[in-house]
Amino acid sequence: MAGQGSAAMAAGAGEPPRDPALQLTKFVDRLPIPPLIKPQRRGSLWELTIRLRVAQRRMHSELPPTRLWTYEGGFPGPTIEVERGQRVRVTWANQLATPFPVSAVQVSDEGLPATKPPSNYPGRDGVEPIADVAALPAWAAVHLHGSRTGGGNDGWAENAVHPGDAQLSEYPNDQPAATLWYHDHAMHLTRFTVFSGLAGMYYIRDKEEAALGLPRGAHEIPLVLCDRNFDLGQDGKLDGRLLHKVILEREEPPSPGFFLGPYNLVNGMVWPYLDVEPRWYRFRVLNASNARTYRLMVLDQDGKPLSGALKVIGSDNGLLGAPAPVTGALTLAPAERADVLVDFSALGGRTLKLVDTYPGITPGEPNPRNGIPEPDIMQVRVSDGRSGDRFTLPAAISPSFKRLTHDDVPAGHGHRWIVVPPSATFSGQPNELGMWEMAEVDPSTVTIPSAGVVQVQGPDGKVKTLKRVAGEYADHSDFVIARGSWEMWNFLVLTRQPHPMHVHMVRFQALNRDVYDRSGWNEELRGTTTPIKFLREGPLEGHEQGWKDVVRVQGVELATVVGQFDQVGRYVYHCHILEHEMHMMRPFVVMPPEVLKLHPPGGGHH
Repeated sequence: MAGQGSAAMAAGAGEPPRDPALQLTKFVDRLPIPPLIKPQRRGSLWELTIRLRVAQRRMHSELPPTRLWTYEGGFPGPTIEVERGQRVRVTWANQLATPFPVSAVQVSDEGLPATKPPSNYPGRDGVEPIADVAALPAWAAVHLHGSRTGGGNDGWAENAVHPGDAQLSEYPNDQPAATLWYHDHAMHLTRFTVFSGLAGMYYIRDKEEAALGLPRGAHEIPLVLCDRNFDLGQDGKLDGRLLHKVILEREEPPSPGFFLGPYNLVNGMVWPYLDVEPRWYRFRVLNASNARTYRLMVLDQDGKPLSGALKVIGSDNGLLGAPAPVTGALTLAPAERADVLVDFSALGGRTLKLVDTYPGITPGEPNPRNGIPEPDIMQVRVSDGRSGDRFTLPAAISPSFKRLTHDDVPAGHGHRWIVVPPSATFSGQPNELGMWEMAEVDPSTVTIPSAGVVQVQGPDGKVKTLKRVAGEYADHSDFVIARGSWEMWNFLVLTRQPHPMHVHMVRFQALNRDVYDRSGWNEELRGTTTPIKFLREGPLEGHEQGWKDVVRVQGVELATVVGQFDQVGRYVYHCHILEHEMHMMRPFVVMPPEVLKLHPPGGGHH
């Protein structure tokens, strides 16, 4: 891999971390760039073999090598590039081996100051690793995230394969140019297996994108962002072993929180630097973190934000109609992508930083209370001189793009409701995270108030009555959809923490993300006593108004998305905070309409 391992190391003084306990020097390692690979033609198909294998890689020049599970020996794996319409058959060959390369611990923050949560620091704090995680088998399933493919090729979580076997998947790639990614999706394991290194980028290109003359080659750079933690040796120094360390939100019965780590990585390197010329660059940005939402800003060498430096031209699943300047932070929840252009031509000789920010905190300053002990992500060093770059930012990016409204959706489209309640279990049981599938019902047919019944008052003042019909992964699937149908899905989140909701196979547009008042929720009842009420429209950032496959819902919000279900098979939708996935994942089925006519009544078709 270009620039990876010891070849990536470069001399330089660097900068110390804000907290000396983090030990590693910032900006001494060059940003590694994953290799770009293309499938080979075999008759009417294109074929590619990707090996899942163990590798040792230095994630910082001051760290010992880290044992990883990888695609083709790199973290991230190789960037796969295909053309629209190339039907590619990929052999995902499992050559992994145990032992599992991640230590997992659950620690308590009892008695510690809020500004020093234990997740902000390396080491296990004397806690023994979880034996069940250490004993995990090398069991893997690959999901091409954002691909419009049949259910048999989607990487069904329970169809994971052992070493010596292979997952064979065929991807039509019959979709517009987009920045996709591939990652492990083995049932119950993704919070550990993606953490271990199983992730990589996947580009689809088309003629519309090619006509733009966007920066290519060395000037088109993937930025795979994530956070990690490491264990300490007996000498108190970092030993390079990956550490999945989470804080217990409740000790009895144990209820672990999600992972936030103190080290920001880009393309598998902790706090790297990137040398650029004074010209335009294209960055394909992916948030591959387990749970961290990045709020990205570029700071000049005086520490001031460079407002408007980032020009977003694409979102998760395709190009935007026009560039979307970023005046504040570019927010990316886990699994979200942004296709970004940056013009460095007026910044020759300057040293910039990409940082993670937090609302109400001065950009570039740490916020340890909220899991940002070190805001720096990477350094960008702009060379002097001129580059001869002739690229100019076009006023229009994708002429084929259309921003959808409710009026654009065909009549007779389906409606679905998903509620994330503060407590997904019913009264008398411990509070547990979860997700409810709801059916809209006549209020006269249910007891109001009662457990599992939620009423919602929308901006038009009308009240909808929703009844819980499923919640656990194994519950009956009520979401059965005719192929070709358009559907509108409503995600109502009543918790304070963010939930990036991902729907497999379908690309959608977010119509709105509105703010609601949840005071009508009754915690003891586990339902509403008065309706959840609309308060105001919420903003959608520029990149959130394009084609997407993840929608971020945070606080008490209702996000409505619309898309067409044009493939067939069994799929899932879930929260992409990986620690939430096993509690917040549900199946749905897409059938040919002729077959759906034979489906038993009550199968959930709308």
